Amino acid sequence: MMVNIYREDEIELLRESSLLVGKTLAEVAKHLKPGVTTKHLDTIAEEFIMDHKAKPVFKGYFGYPASLCISINEQVVHGIPGERVVKENDIISIDCGTVLNGYVGDSAYTFAMGEVQDEVLNLLVATKESLYRGIEAAIAGNRIGDIGYAIQSYVEAKGYSVVRELVGHGVGKKLHEKPEVPNFGRRGNGVKLKKGMVIAIEPMINLGTYRVFQENDGWTIRTQDLKPSAHYEHDVAIGEGKSDILSSFELIENSIKMNKNINPKTISNG
Repeated sequence: MMVNIYREDEIELLRESSLLVGKTLAEVAKHLKPGVTTKHLDTIAEEFIMDHKAKPVFKGYFGYPASLCISINEQVVHGIPGERVVKENDIISIDCGTVLNGYVGDSAYTFAMGEVQDEVLNLLVATKESLYRGIEAAIAGNRIGDIGYAIQSYVEAKGYSVVRELVGHGVGKKLHEKPEVPNFGRRGNGVKLKKGMVIAIEPMINLGTYRVFQENDGWTIRTQDLKPSAHYEHDVAIGEGKSDILSSFELIENSIKMNKNINPKTISNG
């Protein structure tokens, strides 16, 4: 398997694109409120990305028609923006990708609208924490299975389930590169991690069953039992002893604090 190793100057370019994703999601978060259409949020993101001399990497990817993936409640990932309106008590996973100076950034965040039930808020908090558990294991000398094990063991101990059909991935000059990065696995298994590898770690964690199905639109993935799913994603450069998180949630969470429509209780852990 050919796994790309990136130089430090290339990693800095990847960081720029990854940080632009965070800025884009922060801009979108300013406009999150009941009644807004997902299509309107997508338009905001696309214009913001283009204004920053970048391109939305999702748009046109295998025919995907939008700049964002917006997945609500039981939708896990790949929800296509359209006329659906955001409602009070929805949870909304927004996944965004950019290509800037030839390098890709890819990150996702799940937002809770208003007074979401505690069991759903707890799912979001645990999913986000599992992302950072996975990142702690993403160091040179470890293996891909160590990342998946860290995520899986953490969330399953809390009674949640890990989606099997969708995984994280390498990221660099292309949106999806080798290796695949499952959110489940056994310690000591899989591809060995080396300094300079760059991966997108993105736990997709369900309140109920791990089983999912694809909608008729050919993109949207839902939970089989229609219970909520949460999704968070960071781009990470593998380092010696500690990994380097290239993307950032800081601006996103500043927007959450400023937007009275979004529940701030998920802001914690990293």
